Formats: sequence, structure tokens, C-alpha cells
Amino acid sequence: MKTLLINAHPDFNNDSTYTAQMKAMFLEKYNEAFPNGEIEEFNLYEGLLPRLDSEQLLNVWNKLGAGTPLSEEEQQVADKSTFLVQQFKAHHRIVILTPLHNFNITSRLKDYIDNIMIPRETFKYTDDGSVGLMTDDYKALLLQASGGIYTNEDRYTPLEFSYHYLREMFKEVMGFDEFYIARAQGTSILPKEDIIKDAAKDIDQVFDAFYS
Repeated sequence: MKTLLINAHPDFNNDSTYTAQMKAMFLEKYNEAFPNGEIEEFNLYEGLLPRLDSEQLLNVWNKLGAGTPLSEEEQQVADKSTFLVQQFKAHHRIVILTPLHNFNITSRLKDYIDNIMIPRETFKYTDDGSVGLMTDDYKALLLQASGGIYTNEDRYTPLEFSYHYLREMFKEVMGFDEFYIARAQGTSILPKEDIIKDAAKDIDQVFDAFYS
């Protein structure tokens, strides 16, 4: 099963972060289950990631729609965006590594979503509304680290916009079969050993279903 690991941590080379430790736990289970498996990793904070603004994606899309030739720099933006959506569609298992930033996803993860939410590629418009095109056994897993705790059914639970946003984009808009989450939460208030233990338990609970 082809797996794409999207690393949305700004400090993606820092192995001491909780996000990196969740990545290590996931890879350990993956390598045990699939000794000959291969995972493609994409670091969002490394290299060009086109943004939805007037100088990059909006400009390129407008020019393409008008049949206007692109400059060399604009062509690089267009090529990168096309590559991202094709890479995304080629992997039926998507793993997202991210910290929680101000109750939401990191800024570059939002940029990435803007590159893959493309009509007629990952979803389409119909008279009855949008319909997902990622319906051929696609599943996603969010590995998220957060300073607070969002599973206590208290005032903070509905503020975890990252999970709610990504789940709806993947399942309801793009048509993914399932969207799972495993958390390393309470990193600002709980002992490290408890956080790692609970995160490993979360990964164990969803891993088999993710690859079924």
C-alpha cells in the first residue's frame, strides 16, 4: 500500500519534537508490518510550496485560464502544484505529521491543502453540490502533537479546528473512506512518559484499520 508521509512541522529536522517521536513510533510499526514497504516523505517546510495568493497560484490559474504564456518562475509554480496533486492521488494512504498551532493546522499545511483541493482532480462540482473523487480505498491518518488536551469533552474540545477541518476536507469533500487521528497531547502540562505512552496506544489502536 503506497503511503505518503506529509511532514507539516516547521522544525522537521528536529528529532526531539513530539511530532518527530510520533513519526518514529509510526515508522517502527510500519516497518514491522511491511518489511519491504516504502514510504515517500514530503517536508512542507523544505523547498517551494505554492501559495494561494495573487503572485503565485491565483496568478498562474488566471493566466492558464486565459491562455496567456507563463514566465519561467510561473511555470515552476504550475509544475510544482501539478506534481503535488498527482503525488497525492498516487498514494492511497496519507499520513500527516503536524503540531497544533493556535488550535489549527500549520500555515504550510494550509498551503498544501490549497494545492490538492483541485476541481476535477480530487473532487468535482455537481448540481447537488461537490462530490469527492478520492473514493478508491483512500485513507488518511493525522499524527498530531498539542500542548493542551482536546479529548476531555470540555470547552477546548470544539476548539481543535485542525482535526475537524482536515477530517471534513478529506472525508466529506474529497471522499476518503476514513480519516483517523492519533494524538500526543498535553505536551505543556503532562509528564513526557505519559504523553509518549498514550500516543503509542493511539497509534496501535488505529494502525491495523488504517491499512486494512
